[in-house]
Amino acid sequence: MGWKATEPKVPEKKCIILGVPHTSIYDFVVGYIYYRSVGGKMKTMIKKEAFFWPLGPILRSMGGIPVDRGHAEGLVRSLIHEMESDEDLHLVICPEGTRRATRRWKTGYHTIARETGIPVYMGHFDYAKKEVGRGEIFELSDNAREDTNRLQTLYREKNYVAKYPECYITE
Repeated sequence: MGWKATEPKVPEKKCIILGVPHTSIYDFVVGYIYYRSVGGKMKTMIKKEAFFWPLGPILRSMGGIPVDRGHAEGLVRSLIHEMESDEDLHLVICPEGTRRATRRWKTGYHTIARETGIPVYMGHFDYAKKEVGRGEIFELSDNAREDTNRLQTLYREKNYVAKYPECYITE
């Protein structure tokens, strides 16, 4: 597909890898192929509506976790439980929470990481350069909203180009 992997897989057994910018289902495909190519195995949340026959079993086999977007608090709790009970879990989360343009990113990644003590990596897609990677570790504080605002600033400074740039707000 012409993409270049910018980093190897994450060395920790458990982590969260952010997937930014997220504007297309192709992000999942590119991310999956990238992470498998560097020897990793990931899981990622996908809206439950995508898990129809025959796509549902394929998505599950690729690490897809069906998400009921109407019950975010229960989702975060179940992901915390899964992180605590699984020995090896690299969870990809798109903090934008949608493929549409959004200014206010969600903080569930922060809650999961703080409660389980796992690191957060600044994963990225850059469609202009055709580069994908897990990025560097993002240090968390106790303030989820401030950290998320700081994270958005850091991503903005990196100038990544989304598959659909009009759906990725960088201002």
